[in-house]
Amino acid sequence: MTSPRLGCVKYLNARPLIHGWPGEVVLDHPAALCTQLARGQLDVALVSSFEFLRNPIYRIVDGVSISSDGAVYSVVVAHRGTISEIEIDPASETSVHLLRCLLPILALNAPLVAKSTSPGAAHLLIGDRAIRFRRDHPEFRFWDLGEEWKRLVDLPFVYALWLIRPEVSDPAAIADRIRALRDENLGKVDDLVAQEKEFDRAFCRRYFTEHLRFIFGEKEKEGLRQFQRLCAKHGLLPDRELKLELV
Repeated sequence: MTSPRLGCVKYLNARPLIHGWPGEVVLDHPAALCTQLARGQLDVALVSSFEFLRNPIYRIVDGVSISSDGAVYSVVVAHRGTISEIEIDPASETSVHLLRCLLPILALNAPLVAKSTSPGAAHLLIGDRAIRFRRDHPEFRFWDLGEEWKRLVDLPFVYALWLIRPEVSDPAAIADRIRALRDENLGKVDDLVAQEKEFDRAFCRRYFTEHLRFIFGEKEKEGLRQFQRLCAKHGLLPDRELKLELV
C-alpha cells in the first residue's frame, strides 16, 4: 500500500507511538497538525482529541491514544501561589479547554490570556515545555490537569488520538500498522528510553509506564464522552451525541 502522509506531535509523549515508523513523518505542534489534517495536507495524524470533538468527520484508530488515568506530569498549570491570570499555551486546544472545564472545580476566576501581563500570572504548560519547566523551576507549584480530571470524573483523560481522513483508502490497514508499532515500542520500552538524549532516562521510563497510557479502551472512550459533555455545558462545543467511527 502507498505510505500515508502522516503527522505526529513533536513531544516525548508520542515517542512510543511513532518511533520506527518506516515512512516520512511531519512533526509539529498539535494546533499546526490539526490545521494540516483539516486541509487534507495530511492523511493521518496524532492530534489533540478536541479536534475530533470539534470536527467529528474522522475515523479513529481504535485502541491507541495518549491518555492518563491520574497525574500526567506534562499538562500543568505552574504558579507561585496567588493567581491573577493564566497564560495559556495555544499549541494544544485540548489542554486549554480541559482547563476551562476545570476552572470552576479549582474555584478560580482568573482569566485565560494569550500573553501574561501580570507578575501574579500562572502558566499553562504542555508537553516537553512542561517537563523542562518542572525540571528547571522547582520553586513553582504545579496543578496537574490529569490529576484534577481524575478527581472530578474518576475516568482517564484522552489528550491525543490518531485520526484518519474519511477519503483515505484502506484505513484498517493503516490502523493495524499503527497498533503494531505501538505494541513493538512498548514491548522494548527500555531500548526506547536508552536512546533519549535530552531528558533523564529514569524519568522517561516512569513517564512512559506510570504517567501515560497508550490505549483507547472503554474507560478512555467514556472519559472522552465526559469531556465532550463538559465542553458542551460550558459552551465550548455543540451539544450533540458523540459517535466514534473506529478502525
